Amino acid sequence: MSSLDHEPLSREQRKVLLTLARASIRHGLETGRPLPVRTQDYPERLREIRASFVTLNEEGRLRGCIGHLEAIQPLAVDVAENAFAAAFRDPRFPPLREHEYPHLEVHISILTPPEPLRFDSEEDLLRQIRPGRDGLILEDGLNRGTFLPSVWSSLPRVQEFWTQLKHKAGLPGDYWSDTLKVFRYETEEFSDQDV
Repeated sequence: MSSLDHEPLSREQRKVLLTLARASIRHGLETGRPLPVRTQDYPERLREIRASFVTLNEEGRLRGCIGHLEAIQPLAVDVAENAFAAAFRDPRFPPLREHEYPHLEVHISILTPPEPLRFDSEEDLLRQIRPGRDGLILEDGLNRGTFLPSVWSSLPRVQEFWTQLKHKAGLPGDYWSDTLKVFRYETEEFSDQDV
C-alpha cells in the first residue's frame, strides 16, 4: 500500500479515540493497568484491526511514545493499550505521575500496513524516501528502529532522517549491509489540539 487506503476518521471518531486514550491513562494512574475496552461499545471503524502509536508531550516535550507497527487488534483496544504504555512503560521516562496528567498533550498516529522498499544501494533507497510523508522501519538482524512521519518536522533532510534512524536501531550512521531491510508506511495523525 503506497497511500492511505482508508477514509480518514471523522472528527467525532478522532474525539472518541483521544478521550479513550486519556481515560486509559487516568485508569492507569488509579489502578496500574490500561482501561479495559469493550469493542462492542465502539463504532465499526474503531473496531477495525489497525496499528497505532500514541505519543505524549508535556509542555511541548516528548513524555512517552509507544505503539505497534503491525495491526494485531481492534483500533480502540490498540489506542487504549498504547496510551497506557506511553504513560507508564516507555523505558526512556519514569512512569507518569498524577501532577503531570493535566499537562499532557495526546497525539495518535494510525498506520497503514508497512510495505517493503526494494533498492540496490543506499543512494537508490534515499531517492525513494518521501520526506514529510513516509514513516520508515529499518531492520537488520536483531537491530530494528522506526520513525513516524511526524519526525520529519525535526529531521527534514532525507540523509539526516536516515542516519538518525540507523542510530535509533543501534547501528552506526555510516552502516550499510546487503541484509538491511526497509519498510515504509503512512499515518493519519491527530491530537487533542486538533479536535
